[in-house]
This record gives sequence, C-alpha cells and structure tokens, in this order.
Amino acid sequence: MRCSGNSYAYDHPDADRLVPSVEKAIPALSGLLERARAAETPVIYVNDNFGEWRSHHGELLDKGLAGPHADLVEPLRPDDASLFVVKVRHSIFYGTPLTYLLAQQDIDHVVLCGQVTEQCVLYSALDAHIRHLQVTVPEDAVAHIHADLADAALRMMRRNMGANICTAEQVTF
Repeated sequence: MRCSGNSYAYDHPDADRLVPSVEKAIPALSGLLERARAAETPVIYVNDNFGEWRSHHGELLDKGLAGPHADLVEPLRPDDASLFVVKVRHSIFYGTPLTYLLAQQDIDHVVLCGQVTEQCVLYSALDAHIRHLQVTVPEDAVAHIHADLADAALRMMRRNMGANICTAEQVTF
C-alpha cells in the first residue's frame, strides 16, 4: 500500500525517510505473506495508479524491480494467486472495487500492512472500520515516514477503531 509518488520505485520526495522503515519492515512483512499463502488466505495487493490510468500491476511491479530499490520490492512480490486492486487515493477503499471483492470472498477481517502507517494504513483502517470489518495491523509489518505520527496513528487505530495492533508473528489465519 502506498500513498504518493511511485511506491515500487520509491520515486517521491519522502523516499529517503521511508526506505529505512521499509527495510526494517520487510522481514516481518515477507514472513506474514508466506504464512498467509501457506494457510491459503487470500492476499490482496492494493497500489496507487499514480495517475497513469492505463497502468496495471505487472507494469507497476516491473518499474519497481527496475528501480534503485528492487531489493525492497522482490521479497514482497505478488505470486500467481495474489489478487490486485488499483487505487487512486490514500484509502484502499476509495474509488476501488475492494468492498465488493471482500464481500465476494466472504472476508470480514483485514490485515493491513505495507506503507505508509500514518497515511494509507490509517485511512484504510478507518474505512474498513466504518464498513464493519475487523482490522488487524501488525506494527512491525508497516512502514512510516514520520515515526511519531506512525505511533500516534497506531494508537488511534487501536483506540478509535478497535483495531488489533500486534506483531506479524501474532497474526493468525
């Protein structure tokens, strides 16, 4: 999940602040993906289209793998069973078919991970909450630009939205 700029290529003004946090989150996030896939839990990637209305997930992935931070993209690469939704704004729900997709898959609990905690993850958690979905956010599998805002966002998700804030290892499928 990403909010502004090109997430896979890390071509945006805050990339230098974001990259160290992504590097720290990669092990927990890639382990969480492996466990979800082993449990046959649907994995849905949601990524910005960056105003390129003809872009698709393969194109976005190829750009990231060709960029200077391919090492951050490769461990999180979608597999053939992964689902993909393109978003246009911060929330994974705004202007996307995600609500419909979750209903079709009979999913009532989402585990939000990725980037950026204090932006996309926070707004997506709120939108999931108002849709009566259970929300879990593994705090070690999300990345931030501003640590203080990320901490505040996690506290708000727990307090205001009833989100389960835990570690990736504590997530059960």
